[in-house]
Amino acid sequence: MNFFSTSRAGNRIQKNKRNTETQLRQWAALPEKQLLVQLAVTSAGLTQQEALQRQDEYGKNVITAGRKDTALHRLRDATINPFNVILLLIAAITYFTDVVASAKPDYLTVTIILALVLVSGLVGFVQSQRSNAAAQKLSQMISNKADVWRDGLLTQIPMDEVVPGDIIRLSAGDMLPADVRFLFTKDAFIAQAALTGESNPVEKFSVISEGPDDALTDLPNIGFMGSNMISGSAKAVALATGNNTYFGSMAKSLSGDRSKTSFERGVDAVSRLLVRMMLVIVPIVFVINGVAKGEWPSALLFAVSIAVGLTPEMLPVIMTSTLAKGAVVMSKHKVIVRTLGAIQTFGEMDVLCTDKTSTLTEDKIVLEKYINMHGEDDRRILRHAYLNSSFQTGLKNLIDLAVINRARQKGLEPLLASYTCVDEIPFDFTRRRMSVVLVDTNGKRQLITKGAVQEMIAISSFVEMDGRILPMDDEMRQAALAIYERHNADGLRMIAVAQKNEVPVSGSFGVADEKDMVLIGFEGFLDPPKQSAGAAVAALKEHGVRTVVLTGDSEGVAAKVCGKVGVDITAILTGRDVERMDDDALLDAVKTCDLFAKLSPAQKERVVKAFQAAGHTVGYMGDGINDAPALRQADVGISVDSAVDIAKETADIILLEKDLMVLEEGVIEGRRTFGNIIKYIKMAASGNFGNILSIIVASIFLPFLPMLPVQILTQNLLCDFSQMGIPFDRVDDEYLKQPRKWETRSIQSFMAFLGPVSSVFDILCFAVMWWIMKADTIQSAALFQSGWFVFGTVSQVLVIHLIRTAKIPFIQSKPSLPLFLSTFAVMVVALVTGFTGFAVGLDMQRLPLRFIPWLIVILAGYLAGVQLVKRLYVRRYGQWM
Repeated sequence: MNFFSTSRAGNRIQKNKRNTETQLRQWAALPEKQLLVQLAVTSAGLTQQEALQRQDEYGKNVITAGRKDTALHRLRDATINPFNVILLLIAAITYFTDVVASAKPDYLTVTIILALVLVSGLVGFVQSQRSNAAAQKLSQMISNKADVWRDGLLTQIPMDEVVPGDIIRLSAGDMLPADVRFLFTKDAFIAQAALTGESNPVEKFSVISEGPDDALTDLPNIGFMGSNMISGSAKAVALATGNNTYFGSMAKSLSGDRSKTSFERGVDAVSRLLVRMMLVIVPIVFVINGVAKGEWPSALLFAVSIAVGLTPEMLPVIMTSTLAKGAVVMSKHKVIVRTLGAIQTFGEMDVLCTDKTSTLTEDKIVLEKYINMHGEDDRRILRHAYLNSSFQTGLKNLIDLAVINRARQKGLEPLLASYTCVDEIPFDFTRRRMSVVLVDTNGKRQLITKGAVQEMIAISSFVEMDGRILPMDDEMRQAALAIYERHNADGLRMIAVAQKNEVPVSGSFGVADEKDMVLIGFEGFLDPPKQSAGAAVAALKEHGVRTVVLTGDSEGVAAKVCGKVGVDITAILTGRDVERMDDDALLDAVKTCDLFAKLSPAQKERVVKAFQAAGHTVGYMGDGINDAPALRQADVGISVDSAVDIAKETADIILLEKDLMVLEEGVIEGRRTFGNIIKYIKMAASGNFGNILSIIVASIFLPFLPMLPVQILTQNLLCDFSQMGIPFDRVDDEYLKQPRKWETRSIQSFMAFLGPVSSVFDILCFAVMWWIMKADTIQSAALFQSGWFVFGTVSQVLVIHLIRTAKIPFIQSKPSLPLFLSTFAVMVVALVTGFTGFAVGLDMQRLPLRFIPWLIVILAGYLAGVQLVKRLYVRRYGQWM
């Protein structure tokens, strides 16, 4: 059945893709005027009224195919999980034995089981709804924008409001908000890796394709949602949005479940372990009680109830609640979580790779020097750099803005009116330079290039000194490098400026034209370190996070800044060094090197991979186009709300403030979230293991059931409620000091230590009830069951406070108020039930007051025993949680 439905779904996907491809090819072949008529739009764009009408017709520009975050999906996921399925099966069995096959139908047990499912599902659904609402609210703070023409004006709108027919302006760093047809392009290079897997960007044009056999993604005038602008600029018309895009047509096949984190895999492993334990123990208990007592129906009911008691049905609820609460708390620290699963990985992170600019520095680059080949201030260098920065149409970075600001201060703005930009060669991270071709009012053409010093010297055949053009010989090359190195060592970020006048009159220009340049001088920029950066690096180190800087800057500037903020600069590797290393050599290098300079985007990604191969959980923080590959590769990608679209879209975590201190607070909250989930898991695992041992002993030696099914179910419900405060609990400062990874062995050893302790004191309770309370016959079974019900419930509630901390509870470590209240309330309910007439309602006998001293003694012994075992455990394993 599943095969055929999958096959039909696959056929639908293929049909959608074919239809979408056919339509896009038709649009690609139409002349521009005919295309705009077909789309009912002019080159001036839509009116606001037309846009609203089209949004009503086409819906929001979001891909919903394959999505599983609707309210219905969340309700299904909250209700239909492995634990609730087990409970529902048990309810069905109980209904047959207690109602259908019984002379006196009894609905109480079935009702309690269904109540457990309802409580678990309802709480899980409510928490999921709250989490989703919070996530949507937070995502609105970091939503990507698109520039479109509406009512003849260029307007910035949320990307999900783009409609077919919108005229869109695109520039470097923008994501394509729809499938588009390009109407105008200027050196528009697009990254289509999300669709094609091709890492190299492709250039797009506004011309109509003449190759009918071209692959769809090779059509030169079509761009696709899911791709992004690397450089250049463009004007385009939206052809299709949302599910109607080429990316949307493939969404079902592309939207397979994301790979699980180590934490999620660990939770699954423990869940399977607990279910296996239950599946093994239930038949054993059934057989023992059936053989020993001869009442097989009662034995079956008891075994079924034990299955319910051993099912950790609150695990999904605790996880959802804790993660949702963590996301909300992190948002208050200006950290926005795009995927809840990233919270734990954030806390697990032990290596933070980050760019230097704007993270460790003030993000206020200032042009300090513009000097000629003698190292003297020269206004002509500023003028050439200003022309280059002003006329380039790509994303203006901080260096461009610093040049423009200084030129305006010097009154150079009128200079722009004398020039027209003919063409440009956009910046890329391989060449590390960019060029513009200008023509002045006299018809003189000029190529002006600025970029990284060593790369600029490599393409320069001449230098200009004292108004003369001289060949670039070894002496000149060394002189140029000496100027660069002197100022670089002083902490200035240096770039070189070159030009040439021998430029072709016509034709397009490319990288091949960047040769035989005349080097005219240098610019020096100052980007001082943030005052808070040093404290932030130290705080991260104190919490077990090593800060590693991956920058495209030169090693001199990077070392100067990193040295001031406390990053280890004993070992420095450059992009050239990384390029020469094989994977084994790089794996060895990342053990000691904390500063990598002059890296390309691919090299940044490779360094992140090396840290991961060394066993680290790596976070990467970046906000530029060049950071996207490393952000994808990292275990947790971190960006800022002012980042380019592609960086924000790739990141798991978004910071609303460019400050490592904000990041450190987020790391701590991630660990706190992880700690509270681990508390529940270790409580459930060790408690279930102890209960199994106690039940086996009771089944062998008692002539009656130690607790009736209704009593076990009620106890289970009460204990579930007592744990509802765990997501809001405090976590010890010592626990937050180090990254926390999922360790299944730690949970197994925890079970082995704590489980038998609870069993020993359960057996002591049995002994007190049997010999002291004289509940030693079948007729007095109700009294025995009442005693174990009270002790079992109160002990499971109190032990929460011992397990939640490695310290002495209440004295050295206080619980949160919600956890204290939930546990206190359950303890009161259990005591009132056992020592009053309410006991009869659960088929128990009211406990005599003389049981209270014995209850206190056993509880005190149990708590003291757990505290002692805790000390032994910490001494052996070095940690508690």
